[in-house]
Amino acid sequence: MGEAEMKIGFLGAGKMAEAIARGLHNAGVFPSSRMRTAHTRLPRREAFASFGVTILPSNAKLVEECQVVLLGVKPQLVKEVLVDLKPLFSEDKLLLSIAAGVKIKDLEEWAGNARVVRVMPNTPCLVGETAAVMSLGSKATAQDEKFVKTLFEAVGKIWTVKEKLLDAVTGLSGSGPAYVYLAIEAMADGGVAAGLPRDLALALASQTVLGAAKMVRETKKNPGQLKDEVASPAGTTIAGIYELEKGGLRATLMSAVMAAAKRSEELSKT
Repeated sequence: MGEAEMKIGFLGAGKMAEAIARGLHNAGVFPSSRMRTAHTRLPRREAFASFGVTILPSNAKLVEECQVVLLGVKPQLVKEVLVDLKPLFSEDKLLLSIAAGVKIKDLEEWAGNARVVRVMPNTPCLVGETAAVMSLGSKATAQDEKFVKTLFEAVGKIWTVKEKLLDAVTGLSGSGPAYVYLAIEAMADGGVAAGLPRDLALALASQTVLGAAKMVRETKKNPGQLKDEVASPAGTTIAGIYELEKGGLRATLMSAVMAAAKRSEELSKT
């Protein structure tokens, strides 16, 4: 079956799955007419139906109809859900798991003959700016990798890594949005302390972070170089940087990434 006829089923219809589905549809990569879900909770069912996704009566019917299944159930439910559906997962099915901490070897055992790709997006997929990674299972093909890349580039960017790196990815891009939210909040608070109205301070802080990130991404310059270009001798910026260095900002951020990565590793073993 060609990609033009392929159907994607969302096994678990949470907000992350909805964001991915909406992103694919809005980008024209995969129309909602070829999407399916089988969620039974009314609010989630209505959310998917609102942009044209077909709601099926059962998970079994979903796997039967769809060549690609995106697994978005809670990690503690993955085994129960997959084992129940195992006879339906033939080798022509591609299982994309976004369940945090659930390893490929377990997914392959529970999903029988399906080809498995483990994907880790982060919450900015809600606004089409995810930083995602994927790890390929033993049966996944180069064509599968290309297909998944096409899907997730509709909601941001995606890279391929070995599964052993996923805990580090969790610590950086998985948890990273929260670190940035704290930074934006703190910068806005600083603006308020300096006399700015709250709304203006928050708008300036968020736009500044957005613009700085875009500068790094599009100029390809090292962030240190960009920092140096802003910090003129005896100026305002270097005075602020001095305070950040005294407070250990860089070491604290590094420690946060490593702590989150360590916790991800611990959780994946439970």
